[in-house]
Amino acid sequence: MKKYFGKILIIGIPIIAAFLLLYPTYESTKLEEKKQEAYNRAKRDTSTTDSLVRLEKFEEKYGKDLESAKNKRLKLGLDLRGGMYVTLECDIVKLIEESAQRESVDDIFNEVIEKTQQDAKLSDESVLDIFLNNFNKIARPRGKSLISYFDIGDLREASEDKIIERLKNNSDNAIDQAQEVIRQRIDKYGIAEPTIQKQGARRIMLELPGVNNEIEMRKLLQTTARLEFNLVKNNKEIVKTFAKIDKLLSEKAKRAKGLMPDSLADSSNTMSQDSAIKTAHDTTKSKKDLAVKDKKKSKKDKKSEVTDTSKIPVTDTATTKPASDTSDPYAGLPEEEVRRRYQEDHPFTTLFQTYYVQDDDRGGKSTPVGYSIPIEQFPEGEYSFIIPDQTLKKFNNILARPEVKALIPFDLKIAREAKPDPRVEKQSKEKIYNFYAIKREPEITGEYVTEARATFDPQTNQPMVLMGMNSEGADKWGRITGANLKKRIAIVLDDQIYSAPVVQSKIMGGSSQITGMANVEEARLLEIVLKAGALKAPVQIIEERVVGPSLGEDSINDGLLASGVALIFVVLFMLIYYAKGGLIANISVLLNVILILAVLSAFGGTLTLPGISGIILTIGMAVDANVLIFERIREELYKGRSLKSAIDEGYKHALSAILDSNITTFITGLILYFFGTGPIQGFALTLMIGIIATLFTQIVVSRAMIEISIMRGATTYNFGQPKSLTI
Repeated sequence: MKKYFGKILIIGIPIIAAFLLLYPTYESTKLEEKKQEAYNRAKRDTSTTDSLVRLEKFEEKYGKDLESAKNKRLKLGLDLRGGMYVTLECDIVKLIEESAQRESVDDIFNEVIEKTQQDAKLSDESVLDIFLNNFNKIARPRGKSLISYFDIGDLREASEDKIIERLKNNSDNAIDQAQEVIRQRIDKYGIAEPTIQKQGARRIMLELPGVNNEIEMRKLLQTTARLEFNLVKNNKEIVKTFAKIDKLLSEKAKRAKGLMPDSLADSSNTMSQDSAIKTAHDTTKSKKDLAVKDKKKSKKDKKSEVTDTSKIPVTDTATTKPASDTSDPYAGLPEEEVRRRYQEDHPFTTLFQTYYVQDDDRGGKSTPVGYSIPIEQFPEGEYSFIIPDQTLKKFNNILARPEVKALIPFDLKIAREAKPDPRVEKQSKEKIYNFYAIKREPEITGEYVTEARATFDPQTNQPMVLMGMNSEGADKWGRITGANLKKRIAIVLDDQIYSAPVVQSKIMGGSSQITGMANVEEARLLEIVLKAGALKAPVQIIEERVVGPSLGEDSINDGLLASGVALIFVVLFMLIYYAKGGLIANISVLLNVILILAVLSAFGGTLTLPGISGIILTIGMAVDANVLIFERIREELYKGRSLKSAIDEGYKHALSAILDSNITTFITGLILYFFGTGPIQGFALTLMIGIIATLFTQIVVSRAMIEISIMRGATTYNFGQPKSLTI
């Protein structure tokens, strides 16, 4: 056993690894079937409460497992799964046109724009280069320059190079801004495993699996992004509203004879008090508190009043009450019963953590707040809220209920940050979001923003964003900031908050700086978001295809049939022609296919119809390698060599030919992958993975199987040679 233990490992390890990598695909398929069954039963339930309970119970029991399996499973392309393929193009010509000063635009400039639009449709060249080329041909001979049409800002820096640099930056930012807006919209739409890629300088390619309503999706993608600045109202009134939601849900659950409490208070899907407080405690150690300031202020004035939350006491919010409160609804109960009862009585507020922000001369502190006290006893002041990713879905579902919407003040709406806190995510790998109650009507919109730029604070060397507004916006911004000192104003794009800085002073002139970003990437993202108001580059759909789920299923069946037929013919041929050697080759080929799928799954690759073609081609190449090896072995047997010597010589002499053919094919695959797009890349990827798997299975694994057989005492081995040469 010991003498061929190493050979067994060579065969066993890749097989075990492959099945471990493919198991999430199997698990995901089974759980999705269970989810569909739960959904179908929920649709048949006459009671809305019962149907919600069914879906919530499924999420509580299988939600995490399904999410984990979906992230690790083998992904299917649109041609196999069904969905929508869209190519979007940013209208850079429109952006250039909108960047010009309206009062300066004349017939000459319009002629340049029209010619640029015509040329851009027929060329993949940079739109800005096309515009500049047409401007030089049409406008310059008539005595015009770029300075004639575009705002040059500081006269001391007036130059055409500065204008070209600004136009180039705006063009580059337009595609990034469009990509971020589309990413957030698709995320809110709930599409699983979308693919969003930039193509060239002005296009975005989308693959949206499972989407079959092209009208709704087209509207979603082409709607103009709306940038707003909304006043944050995280005060006592919204906390009281949350307490009322608790009461509503708790009473409704009790009326449902105990069904709802099980789903709402289950510790597997709600934040237990200990874990919630620990998460909040860890989060608030690095919680950002941004500051909006006038660029013209002194260094002393620029000091941010950041709330110090690094010393929050770890307490149980289930029993946290003001000192004046003498009532305790859970007095005398065991600790576990207190927690159970608290979650049962507070099915909404146990999904997140609430903090009361106390300002004092030392900079302020935050204290966790429980909802077991009477509503009237909540202190006046500012509150903050954080929520983990695990409970976010249930939180949104509750807020979407009509009876819950009726409790929220009509002039407010609840919005969360678009991105989790990067500091917490880096430290604990947990996704924690801040959310806010904001005024439904914005104080000002992004149409007044003229520029935004990520840079570094010269005094602190920390990342910040500079924002500028036009004269009309500057007047409004001055009034807004002057009336809301020490209050937060949320920067909202498509109903998601990207920053909620504190106003430190009245800002005149329209030039502001926003500080407190965790890193340069966060500052860059905020710059892109602010430019959603400054840039005027609409997005247009230039290509779209819809693959129905039935067509995708047919493609899978046809692909499997083609692969199966090819595999059967290859297996039969190898068995008939190469006998026992053919059996070894067939086992190697099957392992080869399994390894290809496992590697695709491990590296997040996507299996497409062209990919299946690549697998079929790989099967042929794998067999070809075995044919070369077996023919060389047969030649050595004809020369009178012993079985072991013939096998050694056969593998040795066939190796160079196998490597030559596979390496040249691999290079071809690399070229196809880097210079091709879409289906061609899918074919090239599976081809390259298949070549590597072929070299391993046909040279290493097949030889290990043959040598194990010989070590176990086999004195004959048939590679299709005549019986007289079977040694």
